[in-house]
Amino acid sequence: MNLFGVDISKHLLRDEGEVVVDEVTHHWVSYIRSVVEVILGLALMIVAATIDMNVAWIIVLLAFGLVGHAFWRALVVSRDRFVVTNMRIFRVHGVLSSELATMPLARVLDITVKQSFTGQILNYGHFVFESAAQEQGLNNIYFVGRPNERDLTIQRVVQRAGLRGSV
Repeated sequence: MNLFGVDISKHLLRDEGEVVVDEVTHHWVSYIRSVVEVILGLALMIVAATIDMNVAWIIVLLAFGLVGHAFWRALVVSRDRFVVTNMRIFRVHGVLSSELATMPLARVLDITVKQSFTGQILNYGHFVFESAAQEQGLNNIYFVGRPNERDLTIQRVVQRAGLRGSV
């Protein structure tokens, strides 16, 4: 088992000719909270080294808990993949268990790209998919790097698959 990444090849329909067009990992911004937690944990360790040991053990436990939580959050982010193939889009994520949500290209009705002011500066955004079946794990994909390029990639794949009329 690859701890930090996801092996998406096992989810591909190779015998049907399915190939990956784009594999999307989260933008680096999604790791900021984990980094801040690690820095706070290290700061707590420094504080614990300077105070009485009868109290310091509590602060050390808090620091380890904070760093452990940061590691877990980073692991969750790193194991979340959004994949565009020539046949479908899917998202696979999970650490201890795995969840796979798939949508055939024919069911993609609309894609909304949301970019905050910060997202425009740092070039990330969020995808909102509308499909015939709204309740699934592909409604919202957060912290997508280069969202406008990726939106165009999805539109090209849908167009090439002949699922939309030519303009």
